[in-house]
Amino acid sequence: MKNITILGSTGSIGTQTLDVIANDPERYRVVGLSAGSNLALLIEQAKQFRPSVVCLANKELAEQAKAELPSGIQVLYGEEGLVELAANADADVVVTAIVGSRGLPATLAAIEAGKTIALANKETLVTAGHIVMERARQKGVSVIPVDSEHSAIFQCLNGEDVKSLQQLTLTASGGSFRDRTRDQLAGVTVAEALNHPNWSMGAKITIDSATMVNKGLEVIEARWLFDVTYDQIKVLIHPESIIHSFVEFNDNSVIAQLGLPDMRVPIQYALTYPERRSTPTGRLDLAAIGKLHFREMDFARYPCLKLAFECGRAGQSAPTVFNAANEVAVARFLNGEIDFLGIERVLERVLERHSVTAVNDLQAIAEVDAWARKEAAVI
Repeated sequence: MKNITILGSTGSIGTQTLDVIANDPERYRVVGLSAGSNLALLIEQAKQFRPSVVCLANKELAEQAKAELPSGIQVLYGEEGLVELAANADADVVVTAIVGSRGLPATLAAIEAGKTIALANKETLVTAGHIVMERARQKGVSVIPVDSEHSAIFQCLNGEDVKSLQQLTLTASGGSFRDRTRDQLAGVTVAEALNHPNWSMGAKITIDSATMVNKGLEVIEARWLFDVTYDQIKVLIHPESIIHSFVEFNDNSVIAQLGLPDMRVPIQYALTYPERRSTPTGRLDLAAIGKLHFREMDFARYPCLKLAFECGRAGQSAPTVFNAANEVAVARFLNGEIDFLGIERVLERVLERHSVTAVNDLQAIAEVDAWARKEAAVI
């Protein structure tokens, strides 16, 4: 039996992780759950799975939780509580499913405690990949990707000599507006942007999919996960989301990972690796699908992806600024403060104002992150 802690249990990845666990209760035990402010759902989850520890965003929520949770469950709060939860001695695997850069300190704490990391928080590697992967190497900790694209590449490389890897290709659905021209993006609504054609995801990630920022973050994440150069990473639009990603070797052989677009498959693989087990998901029927389609990536149509490659290549503080500015811009769009195309304008202007600097520790990353957020809030 594996003991699991989930950071971000009330979000899309967190709830689907609990679906996987509930489908195989003899194999898993939930020992820790964290949520932001969704107190009602966390209490419901805690009553079902009976973790030993939970964590909430602040003291007020924690006090409310204590009155409603079953006895014997420890309640933590805030960033310090999240870090303590991540390092909980009872856990074997920590699923990092918090959206945004808030997951970084907790992920590092879990690594320091020797936990296997099931990584669903791409911002952790975007902002601090050089720190996180080196710390994991030093500690002998496995970082297993949960994102469907990175899980696919991880599976394609299993048993292969990475020195023979020539190129990896991340597939992209194209998001909510994949069939619209740039001219047709003027005035699109939040509801339209949140209507993803293939995947069921949280609001922030769905907007990032529409701008292609999500794919840009995945490009930077892939660089650190698989120790490749940006010249070895390609993005291809694949509207059906059946081929989750593929790799090409120096003999021109290509290995791809296919499946229906259901996040429970890569989540379960991260929990059970290297074993495979049956899942509560549908089976792929290629004959029924009939055809798969592909389009070359158009960087003029998706300028945010171009910015991500540029920031990745610049390295140092640039990816942190890209990520932080985007988080603020997306929040402003969701709140009705800026239009959809305003997201990329915010990114471009913040990056124009930034001078790339070295970020060799969490303090330096936090300072750059704070600067970018302040700039993005007023542009």
